[in-house]
Amino acid sequence: MTTVVTTFESAARSFADLVHRIPDDRWTGPGLGDWDLRSLVGHASRSLVTVSTYLQTAAEHEDVATPQDYYAQIADYMTEAGAEAIIERGRQAGRDLGQDPTARVDALVKQVMTELQTAGDPLIAVIGGLGLRLHTYLPTRTFELAVHGLDIARASGLSFHLPAEVLEEATVLAARIAVLTGRGDDLLMALTGRTPLPPSFSVV
Repeated sequence: MTTVVTTFESAARSFADLVHRIPDDRWTGPGLGDWDLRSLVGHASRSLVTVSTYLQTAAEHEDVATPQDYYAQIADYMTEAGAEAIIERGRQAGRDLGQDPTARVDALVKQVMTELQTAGDPLIAVIGGLGLRLHTYLPTRTFELAVHGLDIARASGLSFHLPAEVLEEATVLAARIAVLTGRGDDLLMALTGRTPLPPSFSVV
């Protein structure tokens, strides 16, 4: 039976496999926006780091009930944080990968999957001080690994096919975010070939 943990693991391992295939001469090349490829990979790797980090926290109350609620609630927080701070955090995450980024990513995957084996479903505190269940948070990390995995593949010129369960979970979550944030009509019309999406449309 597929669970949020096994789907997250599938996303994490496919991300690690992709990182192993990045050519040596691409790491300092363009990644996404103001990030070079190393920064983009570093940013994506934070989806592993934050799970391990937040497992060490405990929330007093549950503020977020679903993965789509998480994205809706952190939107204002991310705006207040500012684009420059987010860009710099990605660059720092890239530097944190060290001299051997592939080995670092492998180690992060191993660490987080070991921790999840006995973690259960605790109430954790995440960005902005929000409290939510681990199994509510994990699909948001699967989503990030899926989207940024595709970003990395495009930036590095590599073919990349997400595992079916990862692609399904991420796509369904994107649709749910769109509905929750009032953009479901636009998305549904585009997916059924009625109208194109508005310029710069994004669910996050």
